[in-house]
Amino acid sequence: MPLSEKAISALPSPTLIVFPDRVQSNIDRMISIAGVASRLRPHVKTYKMAEIVRMQMNAGIQKFKCATLAEARMLVDCGAKEALLARQPIEPDIASLVKLAKKNPNTRVATIVDNFDSLRAIESDCQQFDTSIGIFLDINVGMNRTGIRAEDADALYRGVFESEEIHLEGLHVYDGHIRDADFQERKRRCDDDYKPVEELLERLARESLPVPCVVAGGSPTFPIHAQRENVDLSPGTTLLWDFGYGDLFRDLPFEHAALILTRVISKPGEDLVCFDLGHKAVASEMPHPRVQLLGIEDDIEFVGHSEEHLVARTSRASELSIGVAFLGIPNHICPTVALHNKVVVVKNGESTGTWTVTARDRILS
Repeated sequence: MPLSEKAISALPSPTLIVFPDRVQSNIDRMISIAGVASRLRPHVKTYKMAEIVRMQMNAGIQKFKCATLAEARMLVDCGAKEALLARQPIEPDIASLVKLAKKNPNTRVATIVDNFDSLRAIESDCQQFDTSIGIFLDINVGMNRTGIRAEDADALYRGVFESEEIHLEGLHVYDGHIRDADFQERKRRCDDDYKPVEELLERLARESLPVPCVVAGGSPTFPIHAQRENVDLSPGTTLLWDFGYGDLFRDLPFEHAALILTRVISKPGEDLVCFDLGHKAVASEMPHPRVQLLGIEDDIEFVGHSEEHLVARTSRASELSIGVAFLGIPNHICPTVALHNKVVVVKNGESTGTWTVTARDRILS
């Protein structure tokens, strides 16, 4: 048990628990894969906690990606040198982002665009508020969620370069659709999908258009992009890890740095047990199993899930007394963290306090 029985008995359930020593180990492994801390631009959406941002900054990581304005504000409050909002903003978020940049000149604030309308809207707000932000061109390499295809990106890239209101940062290339368990197949697909980006870079070079930076990949592919030159790497789940990625990507050497505490609260049938781990405590958009309960994971079938309850069938039901505690690894840690306002911090098996999930908020004051 990574947590003493005394510590467990003092904690309510469900509670999300973070282990800073494991977080630090994951940071060290990210840097080892990248080769140098300055190549990393980790995504903060997984954990949304200022303390984990600061841990990375103390390790030499100064550039970050985020998905919300709350996360961007957390980064400027932490003193990060660069904060990239990697979700194309619309109004009124554009104005909020531009004003955030104006108020925090020590952080280089940037975002992404994939069309001229968004570019013009950002230019307009930068002109109105008399400031400038960075722009990365968002390239669609196959995920088909956002972005412009590399084959069609030349004119828009030139438009960003020629703009007087914003400053060109480079390309943003996210390949979250590549989730092959086999590393060689994952690498093949990643390299194939990156070829149009390389061709775009060659065309831009022929036109003497600078590309200051390429930000590429996510947790499954950042070790592949680490083999390319002049590419920033953007893992995110690697900071806390989860069993969804852990089971799928056995080649990635990260530790589970966040566990969730739950207890048996009822035994409604001969082989049934109910845990206090509902939709409101653990991410539930995935099929079962949504959590891996340590010590019982090989003899359990989840049969029901609702707002406050998780029902499972197990041959060990008769052994499990009401109130018995389990630690679980979430299938998907990112939305699980977003369900909790605070996490309990455990060092050397004992609870040492709590961390606030700083950027959980949606509406900023």
